[in-house]
Amino acid sequence: MIVEALVPKALEDGAALPGALLTELTALYASNAEFQQLSGDFPDPSDIRPEQVAAALADDLAEPTAEVLLARSGGRLVAVAVTLGRHPDPADPDPWLGLLMVHADEHRTGHGRRLAAYVEDRFRTAGRTGLRLAVLENNPKALAFWTSLGYEETARRPDLTHGRPCVVLRKPLARI
Repeated sequence: MIVEALVPKALEDGAALPGALLTELTALYASNAEFQQLSGDFPDPSDIRPEQVAAALADDLAEPTAEVLLARSGGRLVAVAVTLGRHPDPADPDPWLGLLMVHADEHRTGHGRRLAAYVEDRFRTAGRTGLRLAVLENNPKALAFWTSLGYEETARRPDLTHGRPCVVLRKPLARI
């Protein structure tokens, strides 16, 4: 699996993502119908449009420490991750994993675990001591995935953007 960062400049000043990449990203988001139903991030989860995906990514990248990572296997986009180097709450010292989504055709093939490990390694190498994420309370599959990777519940609270009930998880990033 090859991981590359989406260059934020691609979305600044109204610039559009390259058409082929936006088509791939839209297909990845749309392939996860079950998650899209749970999250409510798109008005019609069964009809996700390229302009909606571009707007969602632009919103993600509006945070100064945000990064969008694209994972490819065999040249195909198989997963995307959105990270925050700093949470908007200044009292929170940890980076956050805001989204990790694997194309539905690639579920249970190890791409999610590899991309999660990649994100953890990047923050560990940068000297960070933990990584947090939030899972929607109505998403038991995601909760099972993250706890299987060693993440532990630290809190339950609404997410900052939509007020949806979430389980906050944290994993210590000890030096290997």
